Amino acid sequence: MEYKRKQRELSDTTKQKISAKLRGRCKSTTHKQNISKGLTDYWKSVPNAPNAQQ
Repeated sequence: MEYKRKQRELSDTTKQKISAKLRGRCKSTTHKQNISKGLTDYWKSVPNAPNAQQ
């Protein structure tokens, strides 16, 4: 399966943009649990970025 992201880390600017876009949204408890499970499964398959200092 091919994913858009190749590593976990995002820039601070990107994190702020995502946060601003999602601020104020309401979700049901079931929806939150399903999102959490889906993201947990997704991120298990995305590797960490290699350390530049090694």
